[in-house]
Formats: sequence, structure tokens, C-alpha cells
Amino acid sequence: MSPTAVADPPKAFVPDSESLYEIVNGEFVEKPTVAAFSAWLATILSAEIQAFARKHRLGRAATETLFHLNLPSKKDRRPDVAYVSFDRCPAGQLPPPDDNAWNVVPDIAVEVVSPNNDVQDLQEKIAEYFQSGVRLVWVIFPRTKIVHVYRSLKSIGVVGDGDVLDGDDVLPGFQMAVHDLFHETA
Repeated sequence: MSPTAVADPPKAFVPDSESLYEIVNGEFVEKPTVAAFSAWLATILSAEIQAFARKHRLGRAATETLFHLNLPSKKDRRPDVAYVSFDRCPAGQLPPPDDNAWNVVPDIAVEVVSPNNDVQDLQEKIAEYFQSGVRLVWVIFPRTKIVHVYRSLKSIGVVGDGDVLDGDDVLPGFQMAVHDLFHETA
């Protein structure tokens, strides 16, 4: 390229039917590739939350679902796992079948860290979750087998092997041994 030549601007990401994306400031942003173990952890946790919430008629779990967050700037985020109580979306009221984003703020948002995740992006996302009304955020770290439990941006706990992941008053009665999350049990 000559010294006076100008590089082409990067092409805007346009999602296809296979893409996982979020909308940040009105622009499509592709989600980083998820490691297989991280996806497996999200599946395990989502199934546990769904079984508990269904049994106790509290709400529902969702995996890789795009949610419209009520923020001044246009933000649609896709937590790896989410829990939506029947208080926020009554039983029988499902997401519209043709909308890309569910227009409800989840009670719990879960992020499972993968090697391609950016720390600053993750911190920004956690802040946005709380700004929009998410009540509890769990960040799962597969390599170290720990979970950061955010009750707010200033109240953060850490649970690991030998501890229990607890739904607090957001998903009352839900408990899962952290060991069971990271290890396949029969």
C-alpha cells in the first residue's frame, strides 16, 4: 500500500442464521467462539435451573437467548444462561416467535468465560446487566472451576469446589454444588 493510500474500513458484521451476536450501540457484534467445555457448563446449569424453576413454578431458564436490555443506548445482550421469573414474564407468556430479542430483563444472567472472551467486554456487560435490572450475575471460570457471584457491582462473592451456588432471594431454594457443575456425575 502506498503512503497516501487509505485502507478500506472494516466491514460491518452482519449476522447470518448461524451467528451468535449481540447488539451494542445499535450495531451487530459477533459473540466470540465458545469453548466446548464452556458450552457444556452452560447446558448443565441451564438444565438444573430449568428443572428447579419448573418444579417450583417460579420461572424459566434460557440458553443463548438475546434479551433487549432497557438502557439509554440500544443494547441487546445474549447471556450464556438466563433465568426469567414469572414475576417478570408470567407463565404462559412466551417470547414472540418472530422477534430476535426477548423484550424482558432476566432476573439472573450467567456468563461462562471462554478463552476468546475479553475482560473489559465482560466487565461492561456485567455493569449493563445491573443497570438494566438484572438482580444476580454469575460468571463461571471453567479453568479454575470457580464462580464469581455478583449481587451488585460492589457485592461480589466467589464459590468453588466444596461450595454451593445459591439462587439467593432471586431464585429461592435453588442450590447446586459447584463440584457437580464442573464434574460429570452419574
